[in-house]
Amino acid sequence: MAFLIDDLVFWIGGKIKDMAEEELYGDKDKIHQRLLELQAKLDMGEMDEEEYKIKEQECLEALQNLQERKEGDNGDSKNE
Repeated sequence: MAFLIDDLVFWIGGKIKDMAEEELYGDKDKIHQRLLELQAKLDMGEMDEEEYKIKEQECLEALQNLQERKEGDNGDSKNE
């Protein structure tokens, strides 16, 4: 019975961690959508090239962070 409770607590903790990371870093689809919005604003002249590059870099960094976290999570679960 104790193993069941431990597993449940571990599972709940994992879900809370996933939700917190998604809130902090967004998910892949949201970041891709943001990149498309930025490109549209640049194309329509609502944003200059310098501002676009700054915001694009922020999105690309967020994607990289998301990928690194997923790779880290996969590595952690393999070591258990």
